[in-house]
Amino acid sequence: MSNNYYLDNEDMRFYIERGIDWEPLIRLIEHEFKAQDSYADCEEALVSYKDMLEMVGKFVAQEIAPRSERLDREKPVLGDDGEVIQGAALTEVCEQMSELGLHMLAVPRSLGGMNAPIMLYMLTAEMIGRADVSTMTHFGFHGGISMALLGYSAFEGSTEFDPETGEIVSTRFQDAISEMMLGEAWGCMDITEPNAGSDMAALGTKAEQDEDGNWFLTGQKIFITSGHGKYHVVIARTADSDDPEDPAAGLGGLSTFVVKGYEDGPDGRERYVSVDRLEHKLGHNASPTCTISFDRTPAELVGEPGEGFRYMLLLMNGARVGVGFESLGLCEAAYRLAKDYAAERSSMGKTIDRHEMIADFLDEMRTEIQAIRALAVDACYNEEMGQKIELLLDSGVELPALERQRLEKSMRRHKRRSRRLTPLLKYHASEKSVELSRLSMQIHGGVGYTNEYGAEKLLRDSLVMPIYEGTSQIQGLMAMKDVLGAIMKRPQVFVRKLADARWRSLRERDRRARALARIQLMSLQAQQTLITRTARDKFDSVRHRPMASWLDELRDNWDPKRDFSFAMLHAERLIRVLIDEAIAEILYDQAERFEDRAELFDRFIERAEPRCRFELDRITNTGRRVLEELHGATEQSAAAE
Repeated sequence: MSNNYYLDNEDMRFYIERGIDWEPLIRLIEHEFKAQDSYADCEEALVSYKDMLEMVGKFVAQEIAPRSERLDREKPVLGDDGEVIQGAALTEVCEQMSELGLHMLAVPRSLGGMNAPIMLYMLTAEMIGRADVSTMTHFGFHGGISMALLGYSAFEGSTEFDPETGEIVSTRFQDAISEMMLGEAWGCMDITEPNAGSDMAALGTKAEQDEDGNWFLTGQKIFITSGHGKYHVVIARTADSDDPEDPAAGLGGLSTFVVKGYEDGPDGRERYVSVDRLEHKLGHNASPTCTISFDRTPAELVGEPGEGFRYMLLLMNGARVGVGFESLGLCEAAYRLAKDYAAERSSMGKTIDRHEMIADFLDEMRTEIQAIRALAVDACYNEEMGQKIELLLDSGVELPALERQRLEKSMRRHKRRSRRLTPLLKYHASEKSVELSRLSMQIHGGVGYTNEYGAEKLLRDSLVMPIYEGTSQIQGLMAMKDVLGAIMKRPQVFVRKLADARWRSLRERDRRARALARIQLMSLQAQQTLITRTARDKFDSVRHRPMASWLDELRDNWDPKRDFSFAMLHAERLIRVLIDEAIAEILYDQAERFEDRAELFDRFIERAEPRCRFELDRITNTGRRVLEELHGATEQSAAAE
């Protein structure tokens, strides 16, 4: 068993030592080293980051991993007093994490934290997830909610910045952040309801305001991870309307609130948010998943009424990146477990890792893990850079006009890339966690089905990854909407990209450049198929109408549910191609800069290219029959009504 989950991970160390462009990120975090207690330079900061990761790697390997079986066995229970009693193993680990200060990793130094990048926090989360995903999930609701509250305060304008350095002087939710970073409390994210999961427009928890301007929430939320926490970020409805044209209808009527779940006093704990029940789950057993209720519970509005969806996205983007790293940690655990077992288990005169099929399985697992990490690091870096630049621009620090323009352009670029990569990461990492843990169990054979080796625990823990923080299908729809929307806005750009990819796939002299171009071409061909079919279907729907109305219909009157049905049917197939394209681009860039990374690019392309051909073939040649049956059933239902 490893003694340090950082030192034994060569691929993770590559990003710390060479793969990440640290300087611009560190300069933003350290406010150009203007503060009295900041690092002297980037090199000193990076030495400190390495020390932190080595410390966490040792702690995770020696304290969390050995408790993995206990963490799975010691499930939380709901006491008679309505309080959740978590297992002893999780309590022990949480106390140790608080002593090490892990919850304050990314909290700014001016608020008492360690001022580390979110990137460092996510790599820490990967290592914790490798040891036990329940622990990682609970860990995330200390630092994760702290940073969300800090972001909310900054973006709504209730954070005060030092005009000279850009450091935070004070922030609205400072007391809550302080409690969470010290490990004295934690938060949770309350979105899902009994009749509203992925369809946020159907959320019904109500927010009402009294004559003095105070807000109160009433309703129920379900599947709330660590929902027995003190601080709740809640999406609730402040306005409602049956008129789809009304701004208050659907998502436009949602607002974000921060709710204190309880208060401890000399006479005990007074609860404002009740825990109604705990879910009995297949995996993640140490982590409490709660049903909670609000009954005219006092709440603090974040921003303005109707901005709930916007603030939710800020929280969800970080959460989805977090699930990417959590899933990556589980994949790493599955691979290590399978690799070690295969090296010891003999069959037919040799260890099974020397058998061709098992060797291929292990090679695939290793390649996929490195591919996921490449995507995760890129997504996290761009998400963090975008947010940090935005905070600087909003801080009031005086900047020369040209520098402000440069930063605004850089912020938009990072945000665009984060928007592109985040759904791809959430989809890919979570789906691969199921696939690789299943493969690990298969390599173990019969003993994998027992609880002796831990392979079955990894599989159980993995199965929720494609479900929570936005299902895989939602990620597919988001990615599809963005790429097709971009084509519709700038079709001429798409045509040029298609022609360029086709030329490079045939004419590039470098074989790796040709391979990358082939992947990009298949991605563009998949997009072309979807947009062409969508446009043809739209034209078919209007060609029987008066010709004078065609222009308005084709230009303005698009119904996403009706007009994009073919694209929605193939959204998951498209996102799988988009994922391979994005990873191929990242790994190609690494191969160009670092000679020792070329071998990884070759391994990845060997598996990615046949996958893309398969998905392109399915997009091109399947789906019509299902849609005809679906639309026929819809028309029959409408006629019956």
